[in-house]
Amino acid sequence: MAVRYISGGESHGSRLVCILEGLPAGLKVSSDFVNGELSRRQGGYGRGGRMKIERDRVEFVSGIRFGETIGSPITLSVENRDWQNWRDRMSSEGVEFGERVTNARPGHADLTGAAKYSRHDVRDILERSSARETTMRVAAGALCKIFLQSCGVDITSKVLSVGGVTGDAAIRERIDTARAAGDTVGGIFEVTVSGVPAGLGSHIQWDRRLDAKFAAAFMSIQAVKAVELGDGFSNATKLGSEVHDEIFVDGGKIFRKTNRAGGFEGGMSNGADLIVRAAMKPIPTLMTPLATVDIATRQPTTASKERSDTCAIWAAAVVGEAMAAIVTADAFTDKFGGDALCDTLANLQHYRARLTEDFGL
Repeated sequence: MAVRYISGGESHGSRLVCILEGLPAGLKVSSDFVNGELSRRQGGYGRGGRMKIERDRVEFVSGIRFGETIGSPITLSVENRDWQNWRDRMSSEGVEFGERVTNARPGHADLTGAAKYSRHDVRDILERSSARETTMRVAAGALCKIFLQSCGVDITSKVLSVGGVTGDAAIRERIDTARAAGDTVGGIFEVTVSGVPAGLGSHIQWDRRLDAKFAAAFMSIQAVKAVELGDGFSNATKLGSEVHDEIFVDGGKIFRKTNRAGGFEGGMSNGADLIVRAAMKPIPTLMTPLATVDIATRQPTTASKERSDTCAIWAAAVVGEAMAAIVTADAFTDKFGGDALCDTLANLQHYRARLTEDFGL
């Protein structure tokens, strides 16, 4: 069974929910680990006032009994504490309350979403398109991480740059300068997946390629506008002899000295670390708003202001880890089965042994 999830909830609604299915039965899980991942998502320099209100904690609603998965869909829920301040404006019942938001923000889903869904209050769009939605990605990804840890897989991330600068002091200064100007700043982060055996994914069909699934998953993260696998962009400027990772053997063991491919070859994992980088644009909500049009009057105006972050690159990196975990967990259950954890691990052990014996991998 494929590992997949679907989430629901608005940024200032009463709660966020998620249904995750495809994880095998028999997996020991902990809300403490999930909550730790949620806390990581809320951190990082440059976050806004919302993170001072929320203390995200997961509730397991279904699919887990006595701390162990039982094979059925896992329902997760996280309460929005800020809901108390938005009860009237975000009520699911009663009459419309408060002023409509009609000034669309450039770079956000506001204008296109309002037109597509025929909504004359942009709040109907911005509430769901908000990156608050990634709370449930991280919760689902945390459970996938627990599964992958049992398979010997580890996932980490790091921020490479912010606003074109590197180094802690320069990054903080860049964020402080942007905040003082009512502006925002983006950055680049990297996610590494270690312990994945060769052969996950496939070269057979386009939609089975593991690299394509990673690219799609990372591009789905709010504000991410470019994805690189391995040294993808720099490889495009070099000769083939400078790019491809040569294959060596020592005592029957096959290995490589480099990993410019980022662990992906022919749509499959090749046994090296999977390395994915993503470029996040500056958040489109500015305290010094850009020019826009009022969709109600069609007159020039300035964009609406919502409480927001100056920089959320560290949060995006944690979300990147979660998406990597979901995609990798799906690849593992596709290859090794996903009904019972004991069967999955037995199949994985047999496969690793076969790769070593037959190919020296």
